[in-house]
Amino acid sequence: MPLSLTEEYKEVLTAPEYLPCISLIMPFEPKMCLETELSYKLDNAADRIERKLKGLYTEERVECVMKSLRFLLKSLDYNTHKKSIAIFISPVFEKVYYLDIPLEEKIVIDDSFEIRDLIYSKKEIHKYLLVVLSNKATKIFLGNTIHFFPVVLNVPNHISAYINEIPEKVANFSDANARKELLLDKFLRHTDNGLSHVLQAYKLPLFVMGTEKTVGHFKSISHNTKHVIEYIHGNFEDKSEVELKAIMDPYVTDWKKLLQHNLMKQIDDAMGAGKVAIGIRDVWKDATQKKGRLLIVEKNYMFPAKLVSGDGKFSGYDPATNNAFYIKDAIDDIIEKVLASGGDVEFVDEGFLSDFKRIVLIDYYKRP
Repeated sequence: MPLSLTEEYKEVLTAPEYLPCISLIMPFEPKMCLETELSYKLDNAADRIERKLKGLYTEERVECVMKSLRFLLKSLDYNTHKKSIAIFISPVFEKVYYLDIPLEEKIVIDDSFEIRDLIYSKKEIHKYLLVVLSNKATKIFLGNTIHFFPVVLNVPNHISAYINEIPEKVANFSDANARKELLLDKFLRHTDNGLSHVLQAYKLPLFVMGTEKTVGHFKSISHNTKHVIEYIHGNFEDKSEVELKAIMDPYVTDWKKLLQHNLMKQIDDAMGAGKVAIGIRDVWKDATQKKGRLLIVEKNYMFPAKLVSGDGKFSGYDPATNNAFYIKDAIDDIIEKVLASGGDVEFVDEGFLSDFKRIVLIDYYKRP
């Protein structure tokens, strides 16, 4: 069965005679957890579903869907490298999604299956990168609302490693301050090269800490300033990891604003690389071709559409005309296509993408 829920199924699933309708969304990372542990959690969720159903439906109906659900649970692929699963099941329909995005556990009974429910269940782990600069050393950390730990650079993180790289004519300068300035720039340039590799692995909001002088040097030589959300001035050289995380906490409190700022930076980068689709038709085309790494769409944006050719082209459509051959919401179909090809989806506030026709798809590419 194709990934997309057909319109015929969407119609029939709301009919009383085809209830109960169950959605089970769960974290599912067999490579990170023991199979027995995951199996226990899934069985426990099934038991809770069964208890709820017994208070709403006849024994015959409960037995019908629970038999299908428990069979699906025993048939799951524990060799997958995905992060979550979503199971949709009713007396006439069953489907399992294996997804690359982390999801919170969620059980829904008797509501129709909506692909947006998957995104709304996405686990929001507020990750960010922090660079702590001084005139002697650099530290980089990966942080979130719970954890905070160092990231190892692929270059030396102390200025002493670069002293012998200063040319002799510079080393013989009588002006010691000029030599220190050149050495600091040399050190920060190597640090910036290492940071570029980190940003390839972690496409996250970036913060930079340091004295105004050191940060000023960094800004003048860095190729990564466009990724910086905020510069935090001060001397943080001797601060512990606990102290640094405490300093960062207020900066990540308004995560929605921070996230949307970072998303706009990603859009700008993708536009510069020519790897972005803007507007419903171009986004549909790239999603159909499995190019999409990240779909960004305004909340509540819906687009009823009518297929006009066999190659997937469509036009806007008024559902009030009651024609059976239309897509009730092309956005939901696009979301399914992006998730199926291993991409991710982010919803943003209405108006955030007003310059981008309300929907953007960033394609897979190597970010500079």
